[in-house]
Amino acid sequence: MSSRLDSSWRVLASHQTFEADRCVDIFKRPDGTFGFEEFRRDAEDVGAWTPVSYFSGWEYATREATIDSACEAVPWLGPLVGR
Repeated sequence: MSSRLDSSWRVLASHQTFEADRCVDIFKRPDGTFGFEEFRRDAEDVGAWTPVSYFSGWEYATREATIDSACEAVPWLGPLVGR
């Protein structure tokens, strides 16, 4: 888990590209809000996932709203999750 994500946040889903070079984590915070973050993985990072945006600070009331927003913010995600 990236240091950008608080260890108390529970990752509910992690969607990654077929090439395994990008992913979006959907998570739930202890206060009941949801969020997401986009990551990349490059050879020079020695396989570590590196956050590429600051989406993790955005808060949503539902998992569905989070996925909708993530699909709008991350162009490759919508087709991957069927939206």
